[in-house]
Amino acid sequence: MIDLKDLRENPDKYRDGMAAKNYNADLVDELLDADKALRAVIHEREQLTAEKNKLSKEVGQQIGQLSKQLKAAGDDEKARLQTQIAELKARPEAIKAREQELADKVAELTPKRDEVWVLVAQPPDPDVPRGRSAADNVELRTWNPSWFDAGKSFAENKGFDPKSHVDLMQALDLVDFDRGTKLSGARSYVLKRDGMRLHNAILRFAFDTMINDHGFVPVSAPPLVRERVLVGTAFFPHGKDDVYHIANPTSDDGLYLTGTGEAGLMALHMDEIVDVESLPLRYTTVSTCFRREAGSAGKDTAGLYRIHQFDKVEQVVICKADEAESRAWHKRMLGFVELLLQALELPYRLLQCCTADLGPKNADMVDIECWMPSRGEIGDDGVPSGAYGETHSASRLYDYQCRRLNLRYKDPETKSTVYCHSLNNTVAASPRILIPIVEMYQNADGSITVPNALRPYMNGVEKIG
Repeated sequence: MIDLKDLRENPDKYRDGMAAKNYNADLVDELLDADKALRAVIHEREQLTAEKNKLSKEVGQQIGQLSKQLKAAGDDEKARLQTQIAELKARPEAIKAREQELADKVAELTPKRDEVWVLVAQPPDPDVPRGRSAADNVELRTWNPSWFDAGKSFAENKGFDPKSHVDLMQALDLVDFDRGTKLSGARSYVLKRDGMRLHNAILRFAFDTMINDHGFVPVSAPPLVRERVLVGTAFFPHGKDDVYHIANPTSDDGLYLTGTGEAGLMALHMDEIVDVESLPLRYTTVSTCFRREAGSAGKDTAGLYRIHQFDKVEQVVICKADEAESRAWHKRMLGFVELLLQALELPYRLLQCCTADLGPKNADMVDIECWMPSRGEIGDDGVPSGAYGETHSASRLYDYQCRRLNLRYKDPETKSTVYCHSLNNTVAASPRILIPIVEMYQNADGSITVPNALRPYMNGVEKIG
């Protein structure tokens, strides 16, 4: 969540940020009003507490002095003194009663403020391009293996028209969509034979690469988490419609299936003050992910592109609250994935997301899209033109998540506690990543060559089919 102190000092920054992300900028003023009302009540309560503490030290002495005066006072003076004594005795009880009223008011106003607070998005970084939709995203660069010329069609590159991953994998009995639908409904599948082996090979390759080559710590992140985890990682309240809720939870605040290992990895240190010497924390996991794909009716209904269940290797970095360090890690994490895709020899591009495509929690986000021959416009010859499809997404969040998770470290110089920064990026999500692998490595006879990088994980198999 955002820094309320910064909001009070720079409200236009947040109004502009909300507008840039296509969110309701009026929420900023709602939050300011709710915050002001709550702070006023807290201030009054603090003043009363200070008065009560002062009275507890002085009221006995004052009553004693007035009682002495009372013994020698005349009738008129006696009545005045008795009134003063009664008022002094009554004041602590009056304060106590008012304190309770104010405590009740704080309990009432705090959740109202927090309800708006979690809706205010992180402002995009100034260097993120403005845009109204994903159509305004900006291509940063492309990469292609030596055997693929992006300026030519697939047929010109390989000498034959491409088949889709659906046709290729069904012909080789690598996937069964009908039985997947029978078991789990629409957007479901069953991987079989070398299809399942290839799926596991890419996950193992990605996982091993992050651990062995880049020094990330392997962690098992539970795909079943409490609501507090998803609120803390900012997947709730935005995005709640896309998450599966468990109908019979064993947790008082509910249980949900996560759509990414990021949630579990980030919440590992929720409500902790981590040792500054341990930063940056670098975690990787492979986990099953679940997404309802709410709002995607009619989109990519065939094949493995947009499905409800998949497996993903994720990378998360938790570092010091330093913008330069966050930006450096963002580039490094993108670089890890580029090296992986280059090892697989898959054509890809980096796409700078515009402000409207960042989502509520990101200050910046860069997508990586792999070339998929079966996507794009269908030509007069019935052959698709090919197009890039998103396979990875790298996000820079600064302290937005860590503030919600109450994840901090103690600054060794100032001795104050500081909220950490966080970043995340997909390493490999399968079976979506199988689409460019299968389609780019298909052969004219319908077989599929196994990329060199994956052969050790396929017991040396060089070709499927």
